[in-house]
Amino acid sequence: MLSFPNAKINIGLNITEKRPDGYHNLETVFYPIGLCDVLEVQPSEACDDYSFASSGIAIDGDPEQNLIVKAYRLLQQDFPLPPIDISLVKHIPFGAGLGGGSADAAFMLKMLNEMAELGLSDEKLEDYAVQLGADCPVFIKNKPVFATGIGNVFSETDLSLAGYFLVLVKPDIHVSTPEAYSLVVPRKPEASLPELIKLPVEQWKDLVVNDFEKSVFARYPQIAEIKESLYSAGALYASMSGSGSSVYGLFASEPEQLPAFENCFITGGELR
Repeated sequence: MLSFPNAKINIGLNITEKRPDGYHNLETVFYPIGLCDVLEVQPSEACDDYSFASSGIAIDGDPEQNLIVKAYRLLQQDFPLPPIDISLVKHIPFGAGLGGGSADAAFMLKMLNEMAELGLSDEKLEDYAVQLGADCPVFIKNKPVFATGIGNVFSETDLSLAGYFLVLVKPDIHVSTPEAYSLVVPRKPEASLPELIKLPVEQWKDLVVNDFEKSVFARYPQIAEIKESLYSAGALYASMSGSGSSVYGLFASEPEQLPAFENCFITGGELR
């Protein structure tokens, strides 16, 4: 069984308050994009548990700490899952604010649900997914949503960026999510994000904001420079995604020329 876990971008990200449990409440729009990993799962005849192989972007560490394996272990607690062989081709960069690991885990839950004929609803899969990561549930239904809570309470949005051209740039910088949160002062937004995204995209600049940018840009000026370079290249709107370090620009059409983003991962394509 083959699937293509896709990345997401954040459109607006307001950190509204710190919770008693140490987490933060936020408001954001999650929007799926076309950058994908390749995840294959097959019944195994060679092992009695699982095997894990990966290629593409190197994955370090114990496979047991990988969210894909954690998804397998999570369902294994409640269901008699068969032994499996897992193969991952990693294209979505780490530490980018793109949700690549969460996407892999969510797609793994969906594949196991189908392969083992568990009959779990999307809502039940979301309950499992949130145990793996705050943004993991968004990849179950995998459509644009307005998210609140810790990023796991979803409301429908009719936002469509179909036809816009996305340019995504990730510098060789890792932004620690806990560090990013520690530098943000929570605040109530001045305007409603669901209302702001109803405005034309070319009006979003300075209105649809990512609260992480101020502190992250101060610590990593290169990320701020990428955002300004995208605007200089003609982007209608540009923003950091999540807590970084990736920055995206939305263009009316494919830009004729982009700056030379040295030592950066760059991808792009028309949104759907």
